[in-house]
Amino acid sequence: MANRDIIVVGASAGGVEALQEFVATLPGDFPGSVFISVHFPERGTSVLPRILSRAGKLVADHARNGEPIVPGRIYVAPPDHHLLFDKRSLRVIRGPKENGNRPAIDPMFRSAAVTFGPRVIGVVLTGNLDDGTSGLAAIKRHGGITIVQDPTDAVFPSMPESAIRHVDVDRVVPLRDVGATVAGFMTQPAPLSEYPLIPDDVKENALAAGDLDTMEDSAHHPGKVSAFGCPDCGGVLWEINEGNFTRYRCRVGHAWTGDALVMQLSATVDNALWVAIRALEESAALYRQIAQRHQAKGMTTFSERCALHAETAEAHAAIIRQSLLRERGVTPANNDRAVPTLMPRTGSEG
Repeated sequence: MANRDIIVVGASAGGVEALQEFVATLPGDFPGSVFISVHFPERGTSVLPRILSRAGKLVADHARNGEPIVPGRIYVAPPDHHLLFDKRSLRVIRGPKENGNRPAIDPMFRSAAVTFGPRVIGVVLTGNLDDGTSGLAAIKRHGGITIVQDPTDAVFPSMPESAIRHVDVDRVVPLRDVGATVAGFMTQPAPLSEYPLIPDDVKENALAAGDLDTMEDSAHHPGKVSAFGCPDCGGVLWEINEGNFTRYRCRVGHAWTGDALVMQLSATVDNALWVAIRALEESAALYRQIAQRHQAKGMTTFSERCALHAETAEAHAAIIRQSLLRERGVTPANNDRAVPTLMPRTGSEG
């Protein structure tokens, strides 16, 4: 028997304030170790450890690769790195992004589950989308305890709502009670022998760590091949079903939940449409210049044809722009134009 002394906490939007309130409830003689992943810009400078150290009685710091795990400490995943685990130390690596994030919550939760089994208590706090759901399910599969902030109490309820919808969580509590709930479960011993390792979770943990042998072993990749490509690298995505929760992972380890994949693909389409607008408007400008030059030379038919191409390109650009603005709830100006039909090419001018 062992104590439940590994506390992994994930948060996203609204997470800094929530984490301050959480760590403020932990006593100075806290017997466990707390590990935190919060979505953060990869090139940003994080002062979260300083904020959390001031908020409570425990010392917080960015985790360092190979650092031993010490009770009564708070370890924060540094920007652009996942926080993973060995039995006695930390792994801080630039593994493949999950849901477009590094650090991400799911790889930390999953690694804790595979490494420490029932010793783990997983906590999902406020945030958007559904990072943390899959990792929380892995903690549950390996005998750990799962706690979720009450969505009605969260500034951004999407992450807690997803966790509750897809995982049989042990407790749903308001933020003010999360610390006490964690402390209550820590007094319960963890029956290590009853929960064997789950092979697919072990493989996914290795993929998150960037293990080359696991990447090359596509014959035993978790899930089944899907029809979708990875937005990060273009590789084939494998579809992984966990009950009614579907997510995806590519050969090199990039991972996406369904919601995150839809959002990323929508952003890709959005960017492509803006590129199309730029190309159409540049084409229209070029056609107009050519039309003016040939008009000055008396080549009227060719000039008119170029002017018509310019009008068509401008009209297509306007249609795409208006569609993009409507998707954002912006009412476009009333400048719709009909798309003219291109004249057949006649004559031999130009």
